[in-house]
Amino acid sequence: MNIRLAQPQDYAPWLALWQGYQTFYKTNIAEAVTQQTWARFLNPAEPMHCAVAEQDGVLVGMVHYIFHRSCWTAGDYVYLQDLFATPELRGKGVGRALIEHVYAVAKAQGGSRVWWLTHETNADAMHLYDKIADRSGFVQYRKLL
Repeated sequence: MNIRLAQPQDYAPWLALWQGYQTFYKTNIAEAVTQQTWARFLNPAEPMHCAVAEQDGVLVGMVHYIFHRSCWTAGDYVYLQDLFATPELRGKGVGRALIEHVYAVAKAQGGSRVWWLTHETNADAMHLYDKIADRSGFVQYRKLL
């Protein structure tokens, strides 16, 4: 398995993964937002990035992550926003490899923390997360605008 940054030619297979992610979370993100997100991934001036897991020439997973400042540390935090592996390869190391990629990129760029959220019902993923990260104990609040 090869973990690498997404390239322009990856759009169609990335889109299939992105749609699978949305199906998993029972949401539907507008096409215009999806296109804007993809453009941001390809713009080196943006703090948003997409890495993909490729196996035998096929994209089998993706991770989206965003660098942002923190008032608590000198180094940036990295928010791991979206993580998805094809269902038939779950539990086979795809998610772990993508998370470890984000860890390595964050460390190489002077990051202080990688963090993410998951839904409380995502028990399968939490088995992995509990092995490779610490639970913060914080509860998320939000207001959609």
